[in-house]
Amino acid sequence: MIFMSQSGLTDPSRELQWDIWYDEHLRLMRTVPGFGSAQRFKTKSAGYSPSLAMYTLASEDVFKDPNYLSVRGMGNWAPLIDRRYYLRNLFDGLDTAPFVPADGILLVADRSEPDVTLDGMMWLRAVAIDRSTPYRGIQVVRRSDVTRWSNHERLGLYQPFSLHS
Repeated sequence: MIFMSQSGLTDPSRELQWDIWYDEHLRLMRTVPGFGSAQRFKTKSAGYSPSLAMYTLASEDVFKDPNYLSVRGMGNWAPLIDRRYYLRNLFDGLDTAPFVPADGILLVADRSEPDVTLDGMMWLRAVAIDRSTPYRGIQVVRRSDVTRWSNHERLGLYQPFSLHS
């Protein structure tokens, strides 16, 4: 299962401090039994949350684990989180989140149903938490290949910001 947490700040002047906090947060999340990979991304794509964290989860039961409950959430950053962007979704469709290398881009497409015009997308179905989109397509591409996708509407291009795996 793939867990994605999206967010953004109301005070951009605090972004560097938040990035430092988030890196430690990803490390802590990886200590929770049932959490696999953890990677964070950023985008400036219109209509998409500025920050996205993607995790591999063994199952939805991880959310009941006392270790998870002790490290989840935004901590002291909660008052600065822009609620327009704060979304959490658990997706079915892949057992393991793909790793996006430093020279890669994570393409993200939120749709009401899988879009066959987006060649190569892996379509995940929202199964728990916010279910802010019924389906999310993801694909890892090389940064040099991004121009091929520039004509597609409603597509988020996320650059890796942390490389935890």
